[in-house]
Amino acid sequence: MGPHGNRRAPLRTLVTSGLAELRPDPERPQGWTLLVNGVPQSYVDLADPGHLEFPYEKQLGAVLRLWAPHRVREKVLHLGGGGLTLARLLHHTRPGFSQVVVERDPEILALVSRVLPFPGEIEVRLGDAREELEAAEPASFGLIISDVFVGAAMPASVAAEGFAVAARRALHPDGLLAMNLTDVPPLAHTRIQVATTRSAFDELTLYGNAEVLRGLRVGNVILLAGNVPMIEARKTERVIRGDDLSIFMGGARPLLDEPR
Repeated sequence: MGPHGNRRAPLRTLVTSGLAELRPDPERPQGWTLLVNGVPQSYVDLADPGHLEFPYEKQLGAVLRLWAPHRVREKVLHLGGGGLTLARLLHHTRPGFSQVVVERDPEILALVSRVLPFPGEIEVRLGDAREELEAAEPASFGLIISDVFVGAAMPASVAAEGFAVAARRALHPDGLLAMNLTDVPPLAHTRIQVATTRSAFDELTLYGNAEVLRGLRVGNVILLAGNVPMIEARKTERVIRGDDLSIFMGGARPLLDEPR
């Protein structure tokens, strides 16, 4: 039985960006999918914060395990709240980490807080991702996870060069930036995002489904910058780094900020 009567009944509510829905998972008694305007945003299993349902969540989870095996106290900034899936995971696996989550939509946060309560140790702020990042003290975070979308699109304020510069400034020298991207063939957005992030970081890696990174279908790609761990791709995955990443980027140029 869920927190509000019929466990199998989806919950829908109007939010700032449209219509949000929490859809119960018939296979997992405490599993829920958060959708906004019909687009899946997050999956949360209240009984098992280590369960990651979406492929991109699993890939980010794999990166976090590689990056933080010996780290016990780090400060983490999550840009984009959703269901707080990765914040819940880190609280479960790295309880010594201090986490801040920034969510721009108060109605989404209210829905998640009511139906999918999260640990009180996770600090959640209402705000704009770019503004919160620029307001951060230099070298104040070990890890920044960017999962910011309006529907299925990343806002320009997060995709532009100024965001990459602000992220580099806010990270420790050995810190890591992990960005969730979505793209369609021929991955023009991803190529531009690589060029944009490279304007602020020396080391970059792309990680994702092999068919997506070969431009064969729509999907998510993880862009990593900074102290990137060595990732061994599984059979259906692909990792692009070094000279191969330069070839992948081609002639793409950084996305400059619009006048503010």
